[in-house]
Amino acid sequence: MSDHQISGDQPQPRNLKKVGIVAGVVALAVVALGIGTRVNADHNLQTVAHEDAVPTVTVVTPTSNAAGQGLTLPGNIQAYNSAAIYARTNGYIRSWQADIGDRVSAGQTLAIIDAPEVDQQLAQAQADYQTASANQSLARTTAVRWDALLARDAVSKQEADEKRGALAANTALTNAQSANVRRLRALKGFTRLEAPFAGVVTSRSAQVGALIVSGTAASQPLFTVSDIRRVRIFVRVPQGNSGQIHPGMEAKVSVPEFSGRTFTARLTRTAGAVDPSSGSVLVQLEADNSDGALKPGAYAQISFPLATSSGITLPASAVIVREAGTVVAVVDAQNRIHIRPVTISRDEGAVVQIGSGLTGRERIVDTPPDAIAEGDQVRVNKASAKVAG
Repeated sequence: MSDHQISGDQPQPRNLKKVGIVAGVVALAVVALGIGTRVNADHNLQTVAHEDAVPTVTVVTPTSNAAGQGLTLPGNIQAYNSAAIYARTNGYIRSWQADIGDRVSAGQTLAIIDAPEVDQQLAQAQADYQTASANQSLARTTAVRWDALLARDAVSKQEADEKRGALAANTALTNAQSANVRRLRALKGFTRLEAPFAGVVTSRSAQVGALIVSGTAASQPLFTVSDIRRVRIFVRVPQGNSGQIHPGMEAKVSVPEFSGRTFTARLTRTAGAVDPSSGSVLVQLEADNSDGALKPGAYAQISFPLATSSGITLPASAVIVREAGTVVAVVDAQNRIHIRPVTISRDEGAVVQIGSGLTGRERIVDTPPDAIAEGDQVRVNKASAKVAG
């Protein structure tokens, strides 16, 4: 084999150099691509983290109330008179004469109780009274006789005084036994449960044969009688409106079961004091209920014809109560938060009326997070933005 052939089979140094350069360039390209991908991923991660750090909030736009809308408040309807009837004597229910929904008159029997122990005690008391009365009669006769003998000096004054003393003691004993008889007769009278006034039986727990134990006022009453020809309606008026409330004014009453129908009630009494726990004044209204449409214990809406000033209405969920006072979170044009103090002129439960602090053109954060602070950047969820009602 010639030297020329051997040299042709071996790679030339120039070719090796080219291969090395190409491999280096490829390696650098791979490294650069990896670094670029990683930098881009880090940048994307920072962008996502920054976007996630900005909370998304729902905003509401306040609404303005027109003046003269009046004041509507919840109230509770109660019977004009209502009496829970308990047993005053021990025994068993023999029968009940009235059931729920029955109209009863004053003095009408509701139930009869068998009380054999009271009957026996009354019989014994009457016998004791007869004995004491007989002893009193004998003592009176004896005292009269001894007084006659004393006038003739036939007996000593001491003996006559003893007979008069015995008469006085027997008289006192007779009076005590007579009082005991009257007490047991009254107790026996309680075996007949009667309606204290004309009304409707609104509850009955008496069952025939049931054992009745007196003196347990904490237990369930045997009957409840309510006079519903007129009803009382109790309403708590906020302190800010209490100055316009006075006895004699009329109000409209509506109840859920009669949609579209209103009843007229007249304000008769006011507590004249603010309840510190609720910041309201308790008032009482009365309404005619001859048709029985208003039910005791029912919930009602009472509308007072008050002249209310214009105000800003917000959902109660948009109000933040903090140690410094009541505030709302306002979103500006750059979607930054500004904490603004406000005053509440009226709280209607689901919504509140703002007395001062807002113009009515702000965007207010609804249900703001507790950690929201002045200057926070937020993202407004425009799809869920709404107007406060």
